[in-house]
Amino acid sequence: VYLQIEAEVQRRKQLIHQSVERRAIISKSYKPKHPEVYTLQDSFLAPEFLEIVRFCTSPGADLQGLLHYLESFSDKRIYRLPVFTEEFCQTFVDELENFEQSDMPKGRPNTMNNYGVLLNELGMDETFLTPLREQCLQPITALLYPELGGACLDSHKAFVVKYSLHEDLDLSSHYDNAEVTLNVSLGKEFTEGNLYFGDFNQDPSPVPKYLEVEHVRAQGLLHRGGQIHGALPIASGERWNLIVWMRSSSIRNQLCPMCNRKPELVEAEGFGDGFTEPLAEEVPQTVNLCALG
Repeated sequence: VYLQIEAEVQRRKQLIHQSVERRAIISKSYKPKHPEVYTLQDSFLAPEFLEIVRFCTSPGADLQGLLHYLESFSDKRIYRLPVFTEEFCQTFVDELENFEQSDMPKGRPNTMNNYGVLLNELGMDETFLTPLREQCLQPITALLYPELGGACLDSHKAFVVKYSLHEDLDLSSHYDNAEVTLNVSLGKEFTEGNLYFGDFNQDPSPVPKYLEVEHVRAQGLLHRGGQIHGALPIASGERWNLIVWMRSSSIRNQLCPMCNRKPELVEAEGFGDGFTEPLAEEVPQTVNLCALG
């Protein structure tokens, strides 16, 4: 067991360096099919989503007013809202398929998803995802999740996952390395494969009750990263989902959401895992796998 753990520690330490190498190769050699999708434009966003953002950035915006625009599910603080246009979803998936079919090196989202794309390696962080988080999503999460740092989500990890009959079919129960998660269904055509949600990871019950939520193309689900969830198997077709793990260093600097301990940091390129440098007098003497952004 110790040797297995040590091997996993070493593998994780190499992930950031490998990702930097892949991004450099992709930036130099990959020719996008739809270069326009790499820079966020209002025309990509559903008119209803833009209306929600306008409300949340208006004087006097409050939670009760925001909830009129959202579909809520039970008491688990899970919300559905329109995000993108159908046209953008089609074009974005076409671009992702073009990348998948290329000979570029590809990192996979995590150990649970074997098919998908890390969007920072495609160069989408600065021009697409950071503006989406800062200008559009943060005004919404500030009202929905204030105790989770919803008003100060200062980094993210974004990726696309793919499910199909001959590849990944489903995703078992887990919670995310995030304070708040956005999950948008991009298409294509598929049946079944609903998401299911259980307890919050800090408040498990002996017999958890699960809630099923259907995917709606071009619409997204916002939920707490610590909400235990998974994806049921698809029955036919192919599904692509955009996942954005949004992180607040002011929250996670106090307690790592994955190990529930005060983080001890190692340097990382880019956002890392969303932690930030502590004050000099707080610098720890040892390090572990929490990554420093």
